[in-house]
Amino acid sequence: MSTTVKINPEMLFWALKRSGKTVDDLVKALPRLPEWLKQEAEPTVKQLEVFSKRVHLPFGYLFLPEPPKETLPFPYFRHGSKIVNSDISLNIADTVRSLQQRQQWLSEYLQEDGHQPLSFIGRFSTKNGIEDIVEDIRNTLGLALDWASDVKDAPSAFRFLVNQIEEIGIIVVVNGIVGNNTKRKIDAAECRGFILVNEYCPFLFINNSDAESAKLFTLIHELAHVWLGKSAGFDTNQFMPANDPVEQLCDKVAAEFLVPGTIFKNVWQQRSDLGYVARYFKVSRIVIARRALDLGFITKGQFFSWYSQWQFQAQQKKEESNGGGDYYNNQINRVSLRFAAFIDQAVQQGKLSHREAYKLTGLSGDTYHHFINAKLK
Repeated sequence: MSTTVKINPEMLFWALKRSGKTVDDLVKALPRLPEWLKQEAEPTVKQLEVFSKRVHLPFGYLFLPEPPKETLPFPYFRHGSKIVNSDISLNIADTVRSLQQRQQWLSEYLQEDGHQPLSFIGRFSTKNGIEDIVEDIRNTLGLALDWASDVKDAPSAFRFLVNQIEEIGIIVVVNGIVGNNTKRKIDAAECRGFILVNEYCPFLFINNSDAESAKLFTLIHELAHVWLGKSAGFDTNQFMPANDPVEQLCDKVAAEFLVPGTIFKNVWQQRSDLGYVARYFKVSRIVIARRALDLGFITKGQFFSWYSQWQFQAQQKKEESNGGGDYYNNQINRVSLRFAAFIDQAVQQGKLSHREAYKLTGLSGDTYHHFINAKLK
């Protein structure tokens, strides 16, 4: 007979809540789980190992006397309010931890390789003007005021900007799941994106589960955080900024960057059609409506009415188009080609083992080598 162990049921309840799973989700694999929770029975070590894997928790945590306090390394803004490290799902927390590990390795590697800190990190503050910040970002990226006229549409604009942003030293990760685990989706309603600021290699995360209309705005919003030197994450609801001066400034910077006010006014006066203006700037109608609201061309009532309708349509379209795509093309977004290039370089220099490279990229064996050879060579 297997030896059982005594576990604080509070730890089991906490682990379930943390993972977002219910008793019903696990009862087939662990029929006696309800009895453990009621302290009517005790699990074996093997059963606890199964439980820890199902709830994505390190095995040793289950033996703690009480649940540990887990926090994110930055303020997290939710639904217009500042909530720091409050009830963040395990999927988001694990994604943050994964990118922190990548960032720590890359930062140390770049310093050892003689790289200098990026000059634009924290270059501005909330005391600076919106136009000054936008102009500096645009100049650093090597873009003209009307850069959007050279791209086809919003998805093309997003890909173009990601490439430009990576060229200046920022790692951009676009993913809608934890690593490559398709069973662990990151809810766009909880997280649109976050930024981990570092003077050598900021990591910018965009939730690929989000509607196309939101990703471009999130990209520039998080980029603005780099110029302010402030890490943060958010799920901004209805394109309304949190009640925080940094968040409000980042929203205004994103709006001015994507839709310059002087050009917008001229285009709007010529033809005040949201669809037409959106196509002109290569952004969504939601972004244009928000810009029109901020500049006094429409009312809040009009904006919120349109927003609800468009967001529903956009998310439906996103869900219908989510066919998975090519695995190796997906890795370009999930790993970042710039990050992968540094990994490959370190391996070739003998500064990083293949085993470590597999762990940092989330790829292993033939999959890793095929990706490197197909996408980098």
